Amino acid sequence: MRLTIFWERMRAQFGETYADSFARDHVMSELGGRTVMEALEAGWEAKDVWRAVCVAMDVPQARR
Repeated sequence: MRLTIFWERMRAQFGETYADSFARDHVMSELGGRTVMEALEAGWEAKDVWRAVCVAMDVPQARR
């Protein structure tokens, strides 16, 4: 998954403003105690980060 697609999905799920805030501030156990931004910066694949967000935030199947 390209980062552009990842961010499109984040904005579609959380809204334009909250997607960025969520990515910087929400620490997720699914990402090993990292935020979305920390996981991406650590080299995690965008698709794996998106899957973790989907699990943690119960994203509807249709948006996964």
